[in-house]
Amino acid sequence: MATTKMHHLSTHTWMRPEPLELTLERASSLGYASIELAGEPTVHDIGETQALLKKYNLRCWGCVTLMYGSRNLAAPDQIQREDTVSYMKNVVDLAAGLGGKIVTLVPCTVGKLQPSASPVDEWSWVVDGVREVALHAAQKEIRVAIEPLNRFETYMITNVSQTLQLIQEVDLPNVGIAFDTFHLSIEEPNLMAALRKCKGKIFDVHLGDNNRLSPGDGSLDWPLIVQTLREVGYEGALAHEAMPPIDRTSVGAFGSKQIQPEPWDVDAGTLQFLKDHASGVLREDYYNDMLKKTAETILPLLQ
Repeated sequence: MATTKMHHLSTHTWMRPEPLELTLERASSLGYASIELAGEPTVHDIGETQALLKKYNLRCWGCVTLMYGSRNLAAPDQIQREDTVSYMKNVVDLAAGLGGKIVTLVPCTVGKLQPSASPVDEWSWVVDGVREVALHAAQKEIRVAIEPLNRFETYMITNVSQTLQLIQEVDLPNVGIAFDTFHLSIEEPNLMAALRKCKGKIFDVHLGDNNRLSPGDGSLDWPLIVQTLREVGYEGALAHEAMPPIDRTSVGAFGSKQIQPEPWDVDAGTLQFLKDHASGVLREDYYNDMLKKTAETILPLLQ
């Protein structure tokens, strides 16, 4: 199996709906060491997934919650919140069953930009929900990494200070932050200062440039980011999570340079999640180039 010395390069799997074997074959061929699996426990059979990981000499770093539809820890409806907690626990079980180390947890529905209750109530529900999930995760030796999103994808938990406050109020040692360079380059005035502020609590790192393209296709200083991660003692995965907006103008040939021609064999929830990210089902060649660019930019920095 690939080893993890200091950092290692990983990739999320949710950005292009395709057979998992194709995802793993691509990642392995480009020098990735692990995956952060899309959190869909009913889709991924643990035994079959383990066999594929072994075939391509990859490990499962962890899983990420996919917060679409009714999944929302801040929902006013108690049953909806309980269902969300149950879903998140199932994602923890999936990660643990695959030998993962972390679960990235987004508390609220991606793309929901208006609150449905008072700030006090919503905050209390989120704290309680994260704590319940984290207690379950602790029994499985899984760390929970809270991911702040930018203000255009959520109205709640958008920066480092809010995330660290949530971690403090949940008050469990297995709860930390998933530091996404794209989201936090929007919300934090100084990305390196934000990384240093999270020292000791960074449990996962997601890679996207300032424009959400692959590292190296934007303006972020990747050598400095990796150096700062070393300075704060982070030793986990750096997980590719670039997700480009689709250029639907004549400049981008009305999306045809990026988007796979229809029909798409994608379930409604996944398709909506992609659309909520201003994207769609990416062409395979385009997606390959994105993963390759990340590897070319990041792997030399990990030597």
